Amino acid sequence: MTVSIVLYTSDLRVHDHPPLRAAAEGAEEVLPVFVRDPAVDKAGFAAPNRLAFLADCLADLDRGLRERGGRLVVAEGDTVAEVRALARRTGADEVHMAAGVTAFARAREARLRRALEADGCRLYVHDGVVTVVPPGEVLPKGSDHFAVFTPYYRRWSAEPVRAALAAPRVLHVPRDVRSARVPRRSDVADVSPALLAGGESEGRKRLGSWLTDHLATYEERHDDLAGDVTSRLSPYLHFGALSATEVVHRARKRGGAGADAFVRQLCWRDFHHQVLAARPGSATDDYRSRPGEWRRGADAEADLAAWREGRTGYPVVDAAMRQLAHEGWMHNRGRLLTASFLAKTLCVDWREGARHFLGLLVDGDIANNQLNWQWVAGTGTDTRPNRVLNPVAQAKRYDPDGSYVRRWVPELAGLDAPAVHEPWRLTGLDRAAFDYPDPLVDLSEALARFRQTRGID
Repeated sequence: MTVSIVLYTSDLRVHDHPPLRAAAEGAEEVLPVFVRDPAVDKAGFAAPNRLAFLADCLADLDRGLRERGGRLVVAEGDTVAEVRALARRTGADEVHMAAGVTAFARAREARLRRALEADGCRLYVHDGVVTVVPPGEVLPKGSDHFAVFTPYYRRWSAEPVRAALAAPRVLHVPRDVRSARVPRRSDVADVSPALLAGGESEGRKRLGSWLTDHLATYEERHDDLAGDVTSRLSPYLHFGALSATEVVHRARKRGGAGADAFVRQLCWRDFHHQVLAARPGSATDDYRSRPGEWRRGADAEADLAAWREGRTGYPVVDAAMRQLAHEGWMHNRGRLLTASFLAKTLCVDWREGARHFLGLLVDGDIANNQLNWQWVAGTGTDTRPNRVLNPVAQAKRYDPDGSYVRRWVPELAGLDAPAVHEPWRLTGLDRAAFDYPDPLVDLSEALARFRQTRGID
């Protein structure tokens, strides 16, 4: 009886899953495995919101496998040791898994390959499971990756996209392989109150309804903070509960300007993955050097604390930070303006902001989180590294009637626009009627400080 193991990592689904499909077609029995590895938690994964969402995904994956005659085996310990032991126990000839792009994932693949080959078992690492176009598939002349998005997008858009694979109809699992208990969301403490439910079933349901209800208007409305018509699919893509390849196919099938704009955002995701694959150090180090120094000391620490707590005195910044704490998610426009405010208006190191985001974001992805922060901070791939987003101008443009601010900053719920975006301009009794801080910094003074640190006349 031939046996193949499927090692699940960040690809927690049964639909459009090349490793599962290859294992099912190449062996009589398939053992789907997920390893709870303490090293993954130490590498930065173990934020409560992601652990809770992971539990949902694993429970749903187990249900999906059982519907086809299979089940998920959960192991606990070092991934290499646990998979090697399972391969020996079942006599597996092959192990299939999705390719990763982080330095941690690549080192894990290399260790696993050496351990399995020593036992005569072959490891197959499948590209195009986590991303649409595998990192390194399209390259500019003379470089190992694209450093500018627009030319990458042109090449990416011209690439043929593999067909989405149907889920296997039937799976046969080796008997007598014990599993640890599948985690439950209730096992996790300190989860954001309004965290989305995880899992492939939930992701597919959300994808279908969003494509029907909002894709057509996505181009003109995706930056509307209060309207909230973004897909909120990023957590499901991060955990692989949805296939980015299938999402692209389904969006393109509907067509239109909304589909084009949405697919472009998925391309941004691939873009950051190919940068990180080529430059793994950019998860912590500046991709490009910047002039000047980040602010240090007690004043900078106090400003960072106020930013984390949503008490900067700039309502749209505070609204976005409070949304993050409550939902474990933040609107993309909010991510841009809060990052710009910390790194460029307050001149605090982008790594501090990225660390805070990773502590809360359910879609906290090393490639996208770190490289988006670098893009905003001017140390990454942005071709205009000295742009500074003005939070008041951003608020008036993307939350014109103040609904987003009033939703998340209840202290200002009684104010109409434009006063809700600039409450410090109120005087007398009007100003004293609510408990809200003065701005941490004057925007014109902050801009002058930023220009000085960058050596801009």
